[in-house]
Amino acid sequence: MAVSFHADSTYQVDIVTDALALAEKLEAAASRSPTAAMGPAELQSLLRQSDAAFRKRMTLTFEESEVHPTISFDVAPPADAFSPAVATIALTGKVPPGAHHFTWSYGWTFTSYALEVRDAGAEKPFSRMLESGQPSPALPVPSAPTRLARIGAAWRYTRLGFSHVVPNGLDHMLFLLGLYLLSRRGESLALQITAYAVAHSMALAASLFAVVTVSPRIVSLLMAISIAYVAIENLVSAELKSWRVFLVFAFGLIHGLRFAEGLTGLGLSRPELAAALLPFNVGLEAGQLAVVGAAFALIGWRFGDTAWYRSRIVLPASTLLACTAVYWTIERLSF
Repeated sequence: MAVSFHADSTYQVDIVTDALALAEKLEAAASRSPTAAMGPAELQSLLRQSDAAFRKRMTLTFEESEVHPTISFDVAPPADAFSPAVATIALTGKVPPGAHHFTWSYGWTFTSYALEVRDAGAEKPFSRMLESGQPSPALPVPSAPTRLARIGAAWRYTRLGFSHVVPNGLDHMLFLLGLYLLSRRGESLALQITAYAVAHSMALAASLFAVVTVSPRIVSLLMAISIAYVAIENLVSAELKSWRVFLVFAFGLIHGLRFAEGLTGLGLSRPELAAALLPFNVGLEAGQLAVVGAAFALIGWRFGDTAWYRSRIVLPASTLLACTAVYWTIERLSF
């Protein structure tokens, strides 16, 4: 059992228990005969109908004032023939303004249980052993993050976004380098980088909030193909084609799905993901500008206007990029 406090001053209590056992207790409390042959859908329906009865043996108070959370009941089928159906009960609501302590009581179990208290700003949760039906001691409500703490968190997410490009995003760096090699002029390069940035920002947001879900292996394969395409086009064309911008946008959507893995792997709640999205994306854009800026400083600034720029820099570098990306494509096809 766990209670979580979030940065937007909301709380959530999560209870995971044997669905049939809880249903039998609720039926017994209502002086009805329990039904032993209930399926998951029937159990879920019964639990939802027993909302008022369930609340009689659970209490959540802030500063000695009882609150009435919203409760949702969900029942998952048994994992195997020897396991019970599992009920997940979520109690949610707003922490009252100025509340510094809370008390919890739960009486739908006959044994001692652990209550884990999670704070979005803390590294580790803490736990308390409680007795069934007995109120907990007054436990501290985590303070809302200060302005300085919010700035610190935003800076951490910005650095995380930057590191997903430099130095940990070799795929992304090679793709950006492929874009730069063909389009060293500011206007055409800016157009491609903007299309790429808009696309990966859209895909990043959609993936984080489960609007789009794609297997990481498929994303990894498509990223290798995108690098191979850009590099091969650099070899066969000396000028930027208008339709390349649309392809760069499509490839940006794919790269955005990979960027999303950097945040979803942190296990943040939805409000925390929303707060982290902007600084993380700012870090990504800064990383991309760093890659393009480094390419300009190393080869574009000094050699970009020379007659041999394409033959000595663009073609050899694009050939190396194409060979690397084709190798990755073949390797990732073997999964």
